[in-house]
Amino acid sequence: MQFPDYRPRRMRRTEGLRRMVRETRLSPDNLILPLFVVPGTGVEEDVASMPGVRRASADRITAQSSPAFDAGVPAVILVGIPEHKDAQGSEAWSDSGVVQRAIKAIKRERPELVVITDVCMCEYTDHGHCGHLTRGAGGAVEVDNDATLELLARESLSHAKAGADMVAPSDMMDGRVGFIREALDDKGFEHVAIMAYAAKYASAFYGPFRDAAESAPQEGDRRGYQMDPANALEALREIALDIEEGADIVMVKPAHTYLDVIHAASQEFDHPIAAYHVSGEYAMLHAAAERGWLDLERAMLEALVGIHRAGADMILTYWAVEAARRLRA
Repeated sequence: MQFPDYRPRRMRRTEGLRRMVRETRLSPDNLILPLFVVPGTGVEEDVASMPGVRRASADRITAQSSPAFDAGVPAVILVGIPEHKDAQGSEAWSDSGVVQRAIKAIKRERPELVVITDVCMCEYTDHGHCGHLTRGAGGAVEVDNDATLELLARESLSHAKAGADMVAPSDMMDGRVGFIREALDDKGFEHVAIMAYAAKYASAFYGPFRDAAESAPQEGDRRGYQMDPANALEALREIALDIEEGADIVMVKPAHTYLDVIHAASQEFDHPIAAYHVSGEYAMLHAAAERGWLDLERAMLEALVGIHRAGADMILTYWAVEAARRLRA
């Protein structure tokens, strides 16, 4: 039997050979660790639906951020859960808010660590929606887009004042990137970058996050402002708008069920592309591993490599520390 001269299996025979021809190289530099910050002092508590993830008060958050930095992870993103919620989410821009205090704590201990902050109202409002709520036709709840922009700008400015390197609006309001950019520049925070949740889908994979962040809507849902999972071209239009308004990084969320969108965005735009490997994707693999259905470490790395291979320059993942340690081993 005649074989072609090129035999791919030659280069798969040993780990050393595989490393030599590896096309996609994931590194700790590609990873961002999400952290949940809660009220109080001395608080560290497990998130039941997300094994290995812990919520912490601002004075304990460095117990998670410092190991990330030591493992080679360059950035964390902070999600705040306030002590008190109201209709406007006013604790989002409090100088003594949980995220503001966490930023300062992290910067005191690890000033080189990049601190990103999630900017949205859903964690702070008593109704759980991502902005200023109104009633539409028939009494249905609606988020007032333009009124919400003012709130997002106030939150972004408060985070910048506390020392954040980057703000990440996750609300999906129209025009919010430009509005936040102008507000930051007007107050002398031109150096603070924006990572826009540009293509954020109305996904079924956010459940564990909403438990951890206490951010589930009390009425209605978010399909009126988050994207339809069936749409891909719309995501490219959303990303283009955010870039035009001044986004420094654009994000696709979730990651695994939207690899085609990540790839299309990486081909269409020169901007850095982020992808969020969300809580449901994380919990799903943990649940399968707990039942003995897959090897968790191999599945973790394969999932992250796949996201990077699709075109994501950076990945927000709850596995950032574990993956970074494994990649550096």
